[in-house]
Amino acid sequence: MAPITPDPQLRRIIRLVAILNFAYFGIEFSVARLIGSVSLFADSIDFLEDASVNLLILVALGWTARNRARVGMTLAGILLVPGLATLWTAWEKFHLPLAPDPVLLSLTGIGALAVNLSCAFMLARYRQHGGSLTTAAFLSARNDAIANIAIIAAGLITAILWASAWPDLIVGLGIAALNADAAREVWLAARSEHKSAEA
Repeated sequence: MAPITPDPQLRRIIRLVAILNFAYFGIEFSVARLIGSVSLFADSIDFLEDASVNLLILVALGWTARNRARVGMTLAGILLVPGLATLWTAWEKFHLPLAPDPVLLSLTGIGALAVNLSCAFMLARYRQHGGSLTTAAFLSARNDAIANIAIIAAGLITAILWASAWPDLIVGLGIAALNADAAREVWLAARSEHKSAEA
């Protein structure tokens, strides 16, 4: 099967999404280290992963369906990396369960939500355009927006109801679960695309 010619507008959107994700990774990672937040650490690694995924998508958009499906299967594995990093960070937090600064936690979550909602809206119309590749990008942005709402809630709960490390830890582990589910969805989409290309 011959490679397709990618939509130039889609390429611009994927490039912009990659840049936004990489830029916010730096901000969120710095704040996570400053306040000792598991959920922000997990989300920052996810921003870095999303930037990498979108760069891979940008390269692979014009490839054949079979090769795009192979990249999609690789992306499914990449989606698991933030979850593993979160589990490691959470394990360390269990040994020193200090609550992160709730104001910085919520404000950084609001910034992340703005970035991810922008990316999800930009990618939504192209969700089915590039098979498993754009599905991966859309699912990443959608799941990240959900995670950001939970981060904001964790900050509010820590500030108002429960000055503990647990809200942050629970959200961090939830982000790991979201990424595992996204990896499964991308793997299934890529496998289906690969079977269609073989037929």
